[in-house]
Amino acid sequence: MASSKALDGGWGWAIVAASFMAQLLAYGSPQSVGVLYPEWLHTFQEGKGMTAWVGSLVAGVGLIASPVCSACVENFGARPVTVFSGVMVAGGLMLSAFAPNVQFLIFSYGIVVGLGCGLVYAATLTITCQYFDKRRGLALGIVTTGTSVGAFIYATAQNELMVLFGLDGCLLIIGAIALNLMACAGFMRPLNMPGYYLKQKAALERNTGEQLLEKPPLEDVKIMTGSSITTPPTVKELLISIDTKDLAVQMETKKGCCMSGFVIMKMIKKKQQAYSKYIYSMYEILQDQSMVAFCIAIFLFSLGAFPPVLFIEDVAQSEGLIEEVSIIPLVSIGAIATCVGKLVLGMLVDLRWINSIYLYGFTMFAGGLALFLIPITKSYVGLQILTAVLGFFSGNWSLTSYITTKIVGLDRLTQAHGILMFFGGFGIMLGPPVVGWFFDWTQSYDLAFYFSGTCVVLGAFILFVLTLPCWNRKNVENAKSDIQYTSTCDKVISVA
Repeated sequence: MASSKALDGGWGWAIVAASFMAQLLAYGSPQSVGVLYPEWLHTFQEGKGMTAWVGSLVAGVGLIASPVCSACVENFGARPVTVFSGVMVAGGLMLSAFAPNVQFLIFSYGIVVGLGCGLVYAATLTITCQYFDKRRGLALGIVTTGTSVGAFIYATAQNELMVLFGLDGCLLIIGAIALNLMACAGFMRPLNMPGYYLKQKAALERNTGEQLLEKPPLEDVKIMTGSSITTPPTVKELLISIDTKDLAVQMETKKGCCMSGFVIMKMIKKKQQAYSKYIYSMYEILQDQSMVAFCIAIFLFSLGAFPPVLFIEDVAQSEGLIEEVSIIPLVSIGAIATCVGKLVLGMLVDLRWINSIYLYGFTMFAGGLALFLIPITKSYVGLQILTAVLGFFSGNWSLTSYITTKIVGLDRLTQAHGILMFFGGFGIMLGPPVVGWFFDWTQSYDLAFYFSGTCVVLGAFILFVLTLPCWNRKNVENAKSDIQYTSTCDKVISVA
């Protein structure tokens, strides 16, 4: 039986390294999609609003599907989910190489790759939180820098690959590289058995006990084990040889069709109760005022701060600040700054005297001010500086899991983080098309960036106000009692 105690080291650092590489491989191309965006505009000759859907969906779909992704990780574990995500990310990138139009690209690159990235994100953050307690902020900071390092490397690499092999060849090559996600999954040894395997094990042991008490005929044992053993099989042998579903079908067939129908209805009712309980627990999480404030802040920050990642290269070209993409693109500068921001903020949040929610609010406010300054900047150097500043404060993504754990507790982290990422993904999905439509309407990015800055600053204000101690004192006491109660229930469910 695996220990439930956070290790804060040992194999945990192997988990951090594997998760870092997994996020680098999955998010490298989506985070540097701004480099591909001008090429898609030239190739497909669509409007900027329509083409922007590709970049917004690849970042937003995975986060919107976070509740589902988190449920997959909770039930099946980080390792199988990461393997499956490797197939999705690589397949989506390779399929995008054969896209005949933007609509096909929206599906292959935006939805398929986006869902694969969402699975990787949920798996890596969940397993990292399980392995770390005191150093959780630092560990999450290192893991989430994988996306930024990937964006820096892929931004330059994709430029070079497009020059050498064209857009199609570039997508095929980075798709093949993404298959290494399966190798990263091999290091993700589970600290706790996932819910699906615990339920299967309990069902197998219960059915095996019944089978031994009933003393099945020797012919049945021969069929199930494939051997001519004359002695009754042990529990271990039955656990290996008998599948729960097959055993249930065999037993119910003997009792008649009516009994089988009754059992099926009972199973459906049990599943409905499980889903109802899951939805109700999500409703309970959203009763916490701090959690609601954090969800609103994440939505507004994603709505305003993500578009520069996609449009910043086009801003520089459309304003005449640079004729071609430079050796180190603005996307790469922002990615490196985000990497530094994630590490610095991850270390800061581990300090006991720093309030993690207020730190997040400050990063939002500073990022909003940088967005306001982008339209009035008339030099490429100024654009580089503002990109770096915005990138640094965008490193606050490394704080999301930490803050979520502080608000709802480790027992509810998977569900709460899924809800939070849903709001973030919704904002990311809407942001770039809105900015693109602003440009198509006004032929300028100025109004779009003023809108983005307003959203981010408003989110910071809401977060500060709704998490003030005078508002939240009673909620904190209730949350503590809820967390203790939930922890007990989870233990009972696991045993059952």
